[in-house]
Amino acid sequence: MTEQRTVQVGDISVAVQEYGEGEPLLVINGTSQSLGFWTEMAEVWAATHRVITYDLRGMGGTSRGDGEMTVASLAADARGLLDALGIERAHVLGYSLGSAIAQELALAVPERVSSLVLYCTWARTDGFQRAMMTGLAYPWRHGDLAGGLGVLGVAFSPQLLDSPEFGGLIEQLLPLFPSTPEQIAATAEQWDADLGHDTLDRLGSITAPTLVIAGEQDLLTPPWHGRQVAAAIPGARLEFFTGPGSSHALGVERPEEFLPLVGGFLAEQRVG
Repeated sequence: MTEQRTVQVGDISVAVQEYGEGEPLLVINGTSQSLGFWTEMAEVWAATHRVITYDLRGMGGTSRGDGEMTVASLAADARGLLDALGIERAHVLGYSLGSAIAQELALAVPERVSSLVLYCTWARTDGFQRAMMTGLAYPWRHGDLAGGLGVLGVAFSPQLLDSPEFGGLIEQLLPLFPSTPEQIAATAEQWDADLGHDTLDRLGSITAPTLVIAGEQDLLTPPWHGRQVAAAIPGARLEFFTGPGSSHALGVERPEEFLPLVGGFLAEQRVG
């Protein structure tokens, strides 16, 4: 693991953390995340890849800059980061909001994306998601950090929420969530980006080999969305988690399956 550093990308200074050597794997955060969420997973994938994690604009150690925050503008930031790091082509893994950003990146610059892992993904925000996301965004819009963190419990499975292990996990994760007024405001903007996401009619143009990972218990990107995305992208492979732990946080709840699944898929791809 290298020292965390900042890289200038357009009008923002981007916080970046890298792990390992090899073909580059760009990891794109979900809503309210910071790059520290990926440390344990990145250390596993670093055995075979140069893993690049970073904070989205306005989050963690990355400045907000100017302009509207949309999925497309966040994809432009990701492209700019690849440019700043001198990376021509990369594998791209996006989680939740990050998966939407990854879709837009693959559509905008297909020659830069060697493969895609879309983890807990969707192509067009539907009525169920709109209701869910609007409720989850409310505390962030009103500067209520405790409320915003409290409702994020819906990202986990019922089994974990009722487990004595849940308290310890949350204590470990809390420092990685937004904490400043600026980060809280940026999180509200991220929810707006989620609500506006729509690539459904364009996904057929994605040419990168794609792995879609969906979970039966996922309430934020329900399983029908993963199926829809996989059906829309030519040749995409769908891996569907079922049973306890198949939540929006399935990578955290079932790492013993998630990590080798991603690693195995990446091993089948080449940047060339």
